[in-house]
Amino acid sequence: MAADGSRVHSVLFVCNYNAVRSPMAEGLARHFFGRSTYVQSAGVRKEDEPDPFMISAMDELGIDASRHRCRTLDELEEYEGLSFDLIVSLTPEAHHAALELTRYIAADVEYWPTPDPTLETGTREQRLDAYRATRDWLAERVKARLR
Repeated sequence: MAADGSRVHSVLFVCNYNAVRSPMAEGLARHFFGRSTYVQSAGVRKEDEPDPFMISAMDELGIDASRHRCRTLDELEEYEGLSFDLIVSLTPEAHHAALELTRYIAADVEYWPTPDPTLETGTREQRLDAYRATRDWLAERVKARLR
């Protein structure tokens, strides 16, 4: 529900590059609520490709993130506009950008500080475990918030 008690009809997830955390949240929200909630994601800064570990972690749940196109807030605004009930920021930088957006759009903003799995080192499996942990944490948050 939105801050005023109404159901969230549209949500934007924002992180730094739109390559890991925000596309995970977007994919999960579409998977669970895609028919009842409009969902998008964007980054504060430009990245060319989605993270392959993110794609693998999402694929384990049957969510195809391989076609995700990384985009910035500016690109999203230019092509689709910014009209959302809720903006969920996943990083400090994204939270600052989300708050700036509320200067000219009416949206609730929530900050979900989300661990960055790209910082994990070690074997492929150890790194993938970090992505799984982030994915699973986001899945619980998304389900609880958009229910």
